[in-house]
Order: sequence, then structure tokens, then C-alpha cells
Amino acid sequence: MATNMYNANAYKQNAMKTASPGELTLMLYNGCLKFINQAKKAIEAGNVEQRNTSITKAQNIIRELMVTLKTDSEVGQNMMRMYDFIMSQLVDANVKNDVQALTNAEELVTEFRNTWKEVIQLDRQQRHGAGTGGRA
Repeated sequence: MATNMYNANAYKQNAMKTASPGELTLMLYNGCLKFINQAKKAIEAGNVEQRNTSITKAQNIIRELMVTLKTDSEVGQNMMRMYDFIMSQLVDANVKNDVQALTNAEELVTEFRNTWKEVIQLDRQQRHGAGTGGRA
């Protein structure tokens, strides 16, 4: 079992080292969603410590996305406002034990993740040609 866990960790580390910037962003969105779901489960179970830990991890991911966001365009500025809103929802969820605030944050992060996934797929199609067997 320890070997399997080691292999899984090694795989994750290798995936992060070899991922493109776009794929890393996608990993951040997916990680944020994972932590939001963990926080929801912790609230339902009454586990305050786990709720706090999971929400803090989600907040750290949103902070990283905010720090790396280019805000020299209207789109970037709008995304920053959305990240601010997500962050406020995460804070509310943690302070008020509020599942609805987590759901609000989750919906926006899911939208960003899905849009980003489409962007990556379109980029791959443009770089590798549309007729490459449908791999995206």
C-alpha cells in the first residue's frame, strides 16, 4: 500500500513538472474544486478542523490564481473581481459554516475550469491540427 501511495505521489509530481502553464491552471481549478467538496463534506459531518483546512487550501489556490492573473485588460480585471467574489464566499463559508457560500464559489470555479478546459483543447487543435484522431 505504501508503494502505491509513493507511486501516486511520484506520478502527481511528474505531471506537475511536465505540464504546460495552461494544464497547471487546470490542475489548480480542479484542486480548488476538490477542496471545496471536502469542505462541504466536513460541514455536513460537523468537522470544523477539516472544514477550515479544506477551505484554507481552496483559498490558497484562488490567491495563487489572483497573483498570476494579468489585469492589463478588461477580461483580466473582470476575472480578478470574480476571484475576489470567490474568495469572499470561501471566507463566509469558513466563518459562518455556510454550505451555500461554498456552492456559490464552486459554481464559479467550475465555470472557470470548464472554460479553461475548452481553451486548452482549442489550443491543442490549433497547434496539432484538427484531424489528429480526436485526441485532446
